[in-house]
Amino acid sequence: MPQTTLPSGITIEFETMGDPSGPAMLWIMGFTAQMTAWHDDFMKMFVDDGFHVVRFDNRDCGLSSKLDGIMAETDKVTAAVVMGETPPPVPYTLSDMAADAAGVLDAVGVERAHVIGASMGGMIAQTFAIEHPHRTISLTSIMSTVGDLAYGTPTDAALGTLLAPPPPDRAAYIESAANWAVWGSKKHFDLEEAKARAAREYDRSFYPEGAHRQLAAIYASGDRTEMLRTLDVPTLVIHGRDDTLLTPSGGERTAELIPGAVLLKLNDMGHDMPEPLWPVYREAIGGHVRRSHR
Repeated sequence: MPQTTLPSGITIEFETMGDPSGPAMLWIMGFTAQMTAWHDDFMKMFVDDGFHVVRFDNRDCGLSSKLDGIMAETDKVTAAVVMGETPPPVPYTLSDMAADAAGVLDAVGVERAHVIGASMGGMIAQTFAIEHPHRTISLTSIMSTVGDLAYGTPTDAALGTLLAPPPPDRAAYIESAANWAVWGSKKHFDLEEAKARAAREYDRSFYPEGAHRQLAAIYASGDRTEMLRTLDVPTLVIHGRDDTLLTPSGGERTAELIPGAVLLKLNDMGHDMPEPLWPVYREAIGGHVRRSHR
């Protein structure tokens, strides 16, 4: 797959699929998740529908640049934010990650795109729309939130699973996929598929060190409430009623803040995008993009 090295010195791994003359979709994945978490078969649906699909690995994840050895005082950052204080400096913010996404568009020769993000990727997508409005045709924010800690608050069980120490080896990592059920769809969680995904992820790039820097970026980037109120971009917000990692109020608040946003709350969706719901996402996201394209 191709890479691009940005003026910041960060190298981003990316992939394009489909007809370059079709409407461009920029897909942004979430916390510690590689671009392959957008399943190949899921991406193919949008390619088959005539879209130009672009996906990439965020920094500190997958095959993009990793900031080995650079420390983030994540505990101090989160404590400061909770207390309403200014957090200590962090290696990078969501703004930097949104700039990475803009650099990917530069690399593929796309001036403007439909920006789609899930979880932390939704936060990056929101930031992209705020800071790069001239490059944003539409926004789709999936199972995400606005940076205000009063919304989307995780359950203790989900947060504990997310922040648990990384498994010591490949076999343990694959078995640990069973723990993802805590935030997954209650109806559609597929343990065998979760383990298969864990194996694919481990073999492509297992890099738990990046997690603390990405988490610091999320918290240090603060609350987007006032900036989201000023957005002038067609927006679709998707959130699952089973989500325990970023609970549904995160999506509700996102849609409430962005003028004209459409909120799609789904039964049987957690902090995941289970295959039985793919036709729903295909219709909702594809339709939103087609209505917004100009």
